[in-house]
Amino acid sequence: MRCPLCSQAHTVFYHRDRLRTYMQCLSCDLVFVPQAFHLCRSAEKAEYDKHQNTPEDVGYRRFLSQLAVPLLHRLEPGSSGLDFGSGPGPTLSLLFEEAGHHCALYDPFYADDPSVFSATYDFIVLSEVAEHLCCPGRELTRLWQCLKPGGWMGVMTQMVSSQDAFKHWRYTQDATHISFFSKATFEFLAKHCPFRLEWPGGPVVLGQKTAC
Repeated sequence: MRCPLCSQAHTVFYHRDRLRTYMQCLSCDLVFVPQAFHLCRSAEKAEYDKHQNTPEDVGYRRFLSQLAVPLLHRLEPGSSGLDFGSGPGPTLSLLFEEAGHHCALYDPFYADDPSVFSATYDFIVLSEVAEHLCCPGRELTRLWQCLKPGGWMGVMTQMVSSQDAFKHWRYTQDATHISFFSKATFEFLAKHCPFRLEWPGGPVVLGQKTAC
């Protein structure tokens, strides 16, 4: 079974719960759910339609600020960005627009406009998106190509800490969560993309593109 991030076949059994099996890639450290256990597209969208997040929700804004604030400190005035996986109630993009930046939207269910990938950006953000990607290698490569040299990619996702902790991790209970990253996974990506990584704290990692 090949890894959906790095395409290597060095994958091993990692964990099994009552609903799914989880594999781990020995090359990039990604833990992933085999495709046989993925939801169909309509069932996946039905789960996302349950989300109640809106721009008026102060708590949701505070949650997104974990990613927005450290990235805002690193952007030049008037930067252009892309909110990838913006969801049914785009809010992260508003935090950047309120700070004087422009932010385009893309979401395969709610803002499916592939023309956004013909542009390049000073920053790209993925808030609670990476764990939903069935083909993370393909998607992250496409986003890296859309990022200007020196541009920033900001990712917020809960990260795998250990195999023992994984067994009791509530993050796996969401059926739409199928790709689980660790710090080692991001370090692998940083070498191959390449990025210069920064860890501002919490579930956030920032990567600055260092080459074309």
